[in-house]
Amino acid sequence: MKIKQVFENNRQWLNKKLELDSNYFKKLSQGQSPKLLYIGCADSRVSCEEIMGLSPGEVFVHRNIANLVPSNDLSSMSVIQYAVEHLKVKHLIVCGHYECGGVKAALEPQHFGLLNPWLRNIRDVYRTHQEELDLIQNQNERHCRLVELNVREQCINVLKETVVQEAIRQRTLNIHGWVFDVHTGKLIDLKIDFKALLKNITNIYRLDG
Repeated sequence: MKIKQVFENNRQWLNKKLELDSNYFKKLSQGQSPKLLYIGCADSRVSCEEIMGLSPGEVFVHRNIANLVPSNDLSSMSVIQYAVEHLKVKHLIVCGHYECGGVKAALEPQHFGLLNPWLRNIRDVYRTHQEELDLIQNQNERHCRLVELNVREQCINVLKETVVQEAIRQRTLNIHGWVFDVHTGKLIDLKIDFKALLKNITNIYRLDG
């Protein structure tokens, strides 16, 4: 695709928006009040607004390789704090996807340069769940399960953040772990039971309202 085409696409898009609502961009410029924070993968096949059927202004978005939420990543931590404290989002979603290149790379014993420290987060997920994953003989099924487990672990990382714990206690903030199936186009809710997962440390990571 040529860059020139991108600007032509933009022109056509804005004209369509104005045909439907002449005040569309005026309204858009007045601010945002999204109810969702979406933390997803940077993969070009997964456009979060499109797969959820949402429009600009309805979802606050953070994307990186393999939808990670490490506590030492200032980018994701800043996004979470802003979305939870200032935008007062009601739902925080971590969404992975099958055929994730980052997850696949983490399974390979190769050197990836600057990516190595980042991929180590996924490799730690594998180490944590190695007994379960090693029992899966089919490589594709093992990859899919690691995608799901990675989403679960990143949700737990989210729950460990003080700003999230306070929002859960003081108001309605729901945490969700999803997977997008690139083969079918379906969003899958993993229905993670966080209270059960963290039952032994709920005195530290409180999940009660």
